[in-house]
Amino acid sequence: MGTFFTSDTHFGDSRVLRIDRRPFASVAEHDEALIRNWNETVAPEDEVWHLGDFALHVKASRIGELLAILNGKKHLVVGNNDGADTLAAEGWASRQTYAEIVVDGTALVLCHYAFRTWKNMGRGWLDLHGHSHGRLRPQTRQYDVGVDVWNYRPVTLAQLRVRRKPWKPAGAE
Repeated sequence: MGTFFTSDTHFGDSRVLRIDRRPFASVAEHDEALIRNWNETVAPEDEVWHLGDFALHVKASRIGELLAILNGKKHLVVGNNDGADTLAAEGWASRQTYAEIVVDGTALVLCHYAFRTWKNMGRGWLDLHGHSHGRLRPQTRQYDVGVDVWNYRPVTLAQLRVRRKPWKPAGAE
């Protein structure tokens, strides 16, 4: 069983096609690609921490459908675009605005928003966040897990640590 992290899927939200310049011709194409990428990456027995902004402008029934279609045991760390229907949807193993977990011996602070400082940052704890869509220059031990940064799919802690390279805003050539 693996543990994955993701954020800012924005299922059903046409704004991300324009604002974040996601490379999809329509919201339907966007949503289908994210579902396919998620299920190619995550097995049914894996755990996924979604760090906010799951879906917007979709019916409650569609949110439930998405959660049923997507592989893994899903936890929601609430984002600014997660409304009442997202919070109430069946399919979340847990819902919270902040979490502290340990994965592979590493302590993590999880929140939709990036922190300037966080608990035990000087003791090696890592800060995983979303919200910035790859536009925020990371600090040491801080990782944006948003789909805009990770080829529109969830990512593991090992992948986060390996792929640290000079920062460029998402979408920059």
